[in-house]
Parts: sequence; structure tokens; C-alpha cells
Amino acid sequence: MEPGELLGQVRGDAGLTQEELARRAGTSRTTLSAYEHGRKSPTVATFARLLFEAGCELAAQPHVSFVQRPASRGRSTWVPDCLPRLDAARALAVVELPPHLNWSAPGRVFDLRSRADRARVYEIVLQEGRPADILTYVDGALLLDLWDELVLPRTVRSAWTPVIQASSGAAACRRQEILGSGPGLAASWS
Repeated sequence: MEPGELLGQVRGDAGLTQEELARRAGTSRTTLSAYEHGRKSPTVATFARLLFEAGCELAAQPHVSFVQRPASRGRSTWVPDCLPRLDAARALAVVELPPHLNWSAPGRVFDLRSRADRARVYEIVLQEGRPADILTYVDGALLLDLWDELVLPRTVRSAWTPVIQASSGAAACRRQEILGSGPGLAASWS
């Protein structure tokens, strides 16, 4: 998506006219229109200000790449080069896994606030998941917290171990951030 398209989408999602967003951000409607239609390119600072005034923020996130590693019985498992991070709402959501992941119990709902449900989802996704599934359901800090308890085939555990070991220290802060994000919530999430 081009920056102008993103700006137009964010503005529309916020229910703002070009005139309103331009006023809030201290620019003209014609300039904002030129940004949205790709006739002009805003600076990063201007783009960030426009997004902020539309209720969003500009953020840089690490790119997660995947490699396919051999697993048991001619199958393979996808392993990221670094552990993905989810915002707290997604990391602790109530989810129903798609059939290609949870083919043995279709329709089952998992509450990721429950340690047992989260462990089961992570076991399923690490064994059956594709990169998009891992990015959707697995938070690296919470995976580290559960790692020793997960029941995984030896080949899957071996494939994931290097990224787990490399991420152990960095994710401790993230795990605390997610689990400690509200008074009294950490106890109910275990």
C-alpha cells in the first residue's frame, strides 16, 4: 500500500474529512489531497503527524522472516528468524483456529488468557502452522514462558530451539509487559 492510500484509509476509518484532518494537523486540504493522491510525498514527520491526528501512530516493527525445517514423517515446520510479537489484546484473545490448524476439533474455542489453552494453541500452531498462522497466534514472550511445558515432537522442538535461545533475554521484558498490563489481571491469565 502506498503512503497516500494508507493516509486516505486511516482518515476514512477515523470518520474525518480531508478538511478536518488538514485543520487538526496544521496543513491545507489541498496539500493533504496531494498526499493522498500521490502527487506529493510528505516527510516522515508530517506523515506521522497526520496519522496521529487521525488516531493512529507510525511505528517501525522488526520484519520476521521464516525458513522451513524438516519435521517428522516427511513433514516440515516453519520457524521464524526472531520471535513475533503481538499486542496484548491479540496475544490474550479468544480464538477459534481455522480447520487447517485444528482439524481434529473444528469449532473449538481457545481463550488465550488461559495458560492451558494458550499452550495447546501454541503446540498446534508450531506443529501445523504456516508463517501467517504463527504471526497471528503466537506471541514470542508468552511462547518463551511456556516453552519448557509444551508437548512438541522432538523435530519441531529442535527446529525452534535456536530462535528460543536467542530470544530468551530480550523477551523477558515483553512477557512482563503483557502479563503485567493491568492490576489483578496477571493472576487471572495464568
